[in-house]
Amino acid sequence: MMIDTLSKYCRWFIAVVIAPLLMFSIASAQTQQAANSGFRIKGFHLDLRVQVMKMPALNAFALKLKSGGINTLIMEWEGTYPYKNHQAIPNRYAYTRAEVTGFIDYCTSLGIDVIPLQQSFGHVEYILQNYRYENLREDKKDYSQVNPIREQEAKALFTDLYKDMISTHRSPYFHIGGDETYLLGRGPESKKKVAEVGMGRLYGDYIKMLCDVVVSLGKRPVIWNDIALKYPDALKTLPKETILIDWNYGWPLNRFGDHEKMMSYGFEVWGAPSIRSSPDHLFLVDWAKHFQNITDFIPQSAKLGYQGMVMTSWSTSGLYSPTFETASDIYFLQAVRYVYPITGFNILIDGFFESLKAPEKFNTRQFILQYAKTKYGFNDADAQQFYNALTTRVNEVSQGKMVPANRTIDQEIDTATQVQAVFAKLKPRANQQEFAHYVLMADMRVQYLKYSKAEIMVNSPDFTEDKVPQVLAMLKDLRSNDIDKRFIALNKDVFYVPELQEQNRLRNQKIGLLYDRLSRKRD
Repeated sequence: MMIDTLSKYCRWFIAVVIAPLLMFSIASAQTQQAANSGFRIKGFHLDLRVQVMKMPALNAFALKLKSGGINTLIMEWEGTYPYKNHQAIPNRYAYTRAEVTGFIDYCTSLGIDVIPLQQSFGHVEYILQNYRYENLREDKKDYSQVNPIREQEAKALFTDLYKDMISTHRSPYFHIGGDETYLLGRGPESKKKVAEVGMGRLYGDYIKMLCDVVVSLGKRPVIWNDIALKYPDALKTLPKETILIDWNYGWPLNRFGDHEKMMSYGFEVWGAPSIRSSPDHLFLVDWAKHFQNITDFIPQSAKLGYQGMVMTSWSTSGLYSPTFETASDIYFLQAVRYVYPITGFNILIDGFFESLKAPEKFNTRQFILQYAKTKYGFNDADAQQFYNALTTRVNEVSQGKMVPANRTIDQEIDTATQVQAVFAKLKPRANQQEFAHYVLMADMRVQYLKYSKAEIMVNSPDFTEDKVPQVLAMLKDLRSNDIDKRFIALNKDVFYVPELQEQNRLRNQKIGLLYDRLSRKRD
């Protein structure tokens, strides 16, 4: 009897006293481990300037982010946002307000905070192209930037836009952009202020005004930090609630300015690598560069004490080529440098997810080999071939010259053709549609390089009329129709077909123009 009582007491003591203490100890250790190894903000930035995702695809993408441990999504809606009081701004692919709020609700249910990004200084072509806002243009023939001297007009406009976005979003943060303000000091009014107080004040006073508006609306302002690094004294006046995003795609910390001085001001800082950025375009994806960016910058940011990490994904450069209707009126703004759609970048996205778990331990080669085996069912040998092809160095062609200059176009074509052959030969046992993007990207690159060779020949001083048939035959052999169809077939469930058709048109335009010139085609 006494033994039974003692046994019951022991079980009670273990269940009521020991077990809770043990569970608390384990939970505390896990919490401490997470605090030591992770970022508070695990984010992804989605750029909708071009390649606008259909809403079901956007929801599916949010679910993918959640499965990868992402808790924050920065939405650069641009012209896809349905502004209430500014109907000239939304583009043909703009979502309805019900779609936006429904998407926010869905993300919230997943535990993802959606931060709206409203460019408010540079990269505002989509606003300033409308002459309703012409008084805010810093330059009359470049609509990319707001005149910071027109502070009251800008404050009125952006306060209205901020309030609109805040009404549909729930985030405690609001991103105001502020990057790449290339036109700083160009206009006569700006030049006058620069002469009086300097470029840093020109930038800082305007950014402070925007940040103050955000704070007055109960949100924390977020800005890209490149210009802040260039003029760090401008940071002195910003509200302390401001968060700086240090975007770094593979360069030294001081590329834009004094990083140490920026850090000394005590602002919260988030890091931002990229899976799509220069030199990427429709014919070139520098996989090795982006994996190296993940491998280097994320652990570096953790050591620096950054509280957030946001992967950026740029569909275009953010630069636009204007088509003028008259000497003073721009008829159309064409995006410069499209990048292959995000549908083809799952491996980099998953690599980012994996790197966030343990930044110091992420190994590109190990990750890609395992991804090839798990996702595509490859054996060791095929996985190694996939890794070699994916990470093969790619080089740019600029004005008929290879960058770097120690390569020739024939060497680049030879390398690209070898990569093309590997992707064509590999037969995945699973996720064939995802793998088809690699095959298509390789085919597009070879097509582009062969066109580049034809263009180089035509521009050679010794190119004569008797060589025209040879170049015409080269251009005819580029199989554009097949690539166009596959590009649409692989992407039509995610993006709108008219936009995909436009990208096909742009990709083929140089080929067609050169062929017509040489054949003297007039019909």
